[in-house]
Amino acid sequence: MDWPHDPDGEEGSEGRRKYGHAVLAKKVSEEDFPLTATEYVEQYGDHPVRIDYETVVSVADIFEHVEDEQFETFSEFHRAVGRAMRENGYWPYELDRA
Repeated sequence: MDWPHDPDGEEGSEGRRKYGHAVLAKKVSEEDFPLTATEYVEQYGDHPVRIDYETVVSVADIFEHVEDEQFETFSEFHRAVGRAMRENGYWPYELDRA
């Protein structure tokens, strides 16, 4: 896929220092809320998100699984995106709940 910027560059994962959820959350601040999923995807949908050292997907790929359409706060956004990522294989680390 042709990305609008390098997934490991300063606009992406900062030379691989930022992965997954951190890349998504970094695109917004408290002042951006309330926010809809549609607005977020319209602005960032084609941006790359590095999931792990070998996997890069688009913001739109992840948001296909986000169930909420409206986020009143940054915390709501963070929880909904994290849940979608964990439930759909975009979260490389899993807790051992044994």
